[in-house]
Amino acid sequence: MSLDSARTRTLVQQAWDREIIPALTDYIRIPAKSPMYDAKWAEHGHIDRAVTLMTDWARRRKIEGLTIDVIRLEGRTPVILMEVPGKGGETVLLYGHCDKQPEMVGWAADGGPWTPVRRGDRLFGRGAGDDGYAVFAALTAIETLQAQGIPHARCVVLIEASEESGSPDLPAYVEQLAERLRPDLVICLDSGCGDYDHLWATTSLRGVLSGILTVEVLSEGVHSGAASGIVPSSFRILRQVLDRLEDHRTGKILVSECHVEIPPGRLAEVRAVAGVLGGRIPKAFPLVPGMRPMTDDPVEAVLNNTWRPMLSVTGVEGMPALADAGNVLRPKTSVKLSLRLPPTADADAASRRVKEVLEADPPYGARVTYSSGERPGTGWNAPVMADWLRDSVGRASTAQFGAPAMFDGLGGSIPFMAMLGERFPRAQFLVTGVMGPGSNAHGPNEFIDLPTGVKVTACVAQVIADHGANRAR
Repeated sequence: MSLDSARTRTLVQQAWDREIIPALTDYIRIPAKSPMYDAKWAEHGHIDRAVTLMTDWARRRKIEGLTIDVIRLEGRTPVILMEVPGKGGETVLLYGHCDKQPEMVGWAADGGPWTPVRRGDRLFGRGAGDDGYAVFAALTAIETLQAQGIPHARCVVLIEASEESGSPDLPAYVEQLAERLRPDLVICLDSGCGDYDHLWATTSLRGVLSGILTVEVLSEGVHSGAASGIVPSSFRILRQVLDRLEDHRTGKILVSECHVEIPPGRLAEVRAVAGVLGGRIPKAFPLVPGMRPMTDDPVEAVLNNTWRPMLSVTGVEGMPALADAGNVLRPKTSVKLSLRLPPTADADAASRRVKEVLEADPPYGARVTYSSGERPGTGWNAPVMADWLRDSVGRASTAQFGAPAMFDGLGGSIPFMAMLGERFPRAQFLVTGVMGPGSNAHGPNEFIDLPTGVKVTACVAQVIADHGANRAR
């Protein structure tokens, strides 16, 4: 029995309207910040509230054989593990997370990170698309199959609570749960989409180095009139040191260990993506009037965002607010660096070399230190997609979006994919998501496009059904 795409869409739409959107609205209200941003997460209890919301919702589903476990290792955020028995000996693992990024500033006056606001087809608030929707979409896809009597393999839904901190707690759980996971197909719902007109399958993820660079010149601040010209500014030294890592004129990273050769197959995907998105690529971001992107060539833009290292300075310490800034030569300046790496770069080797480059021979003998804020994250390059899976993804996109599927790399990182790829090298992967142009994941006015959520859920149901049918042959 084959899946009825139209009926699947109807059932999924009903579930989103009646069950998922209200749950996501409640989820947005929970400030379930990831441990990196809330050291007292256990005491505050917000992550536990998110877990309870999701597990209570899951228990109301009409899914035959569904079991729900909340697993807690000492000193670590919990994971939700749900299992649905199926036919055959294979397993589909569906992944998402329930922790969130911090608030940020710049939200619309009628909204906020923990204040859900619906405007048309978009639901604004922190974490709904990144990716609180995942557990609801995964279970709805399974429930929709069972409602139509469509056989499927054993399904495992894994929801973690430290992804936005780089998934530091997840390896311990993967080690403990390896025999219960053992996936043949992984469906990750934590990725993005280049537009809202296609199903997007992520074929690579960048790695990331995160660290704090500090330049110290004095033991305490002194009058700038008395010291300038004698004591060099910590900020000027910091600029010099950063220029060893990045060409400030072009943004090119100067450390060779941060670069890789781009695979020919990925180049072909990039050209296809650039052909579809073209000049819309920079328009996905709220550039100020008159601002130009780094390049007007869409192919170069996609390569920069997916297969080339790029640096962002995401935080500063040692600088007073403008209103408090007196005539003082400050003793030190610290910046937080986020260095995105190509998918196949060795993150540990790159991290070691970056530290050597930044700390070597400090100008004027200043105290220059670089400390990693979190474990270097190696990226991920997807294995070759099996013919049946590529066909399934394409048919699902055509049925639900009315357009062919797109395959591209993502500029962000999902540590779990590299972890699973290493541990289960024979697994197939569909990495997809709902965060598209303007959705502003991690930033102010973050939203989920609700029709895209519906379509992605229906596509996931199709892929699970096709997986079951392919294995039954």
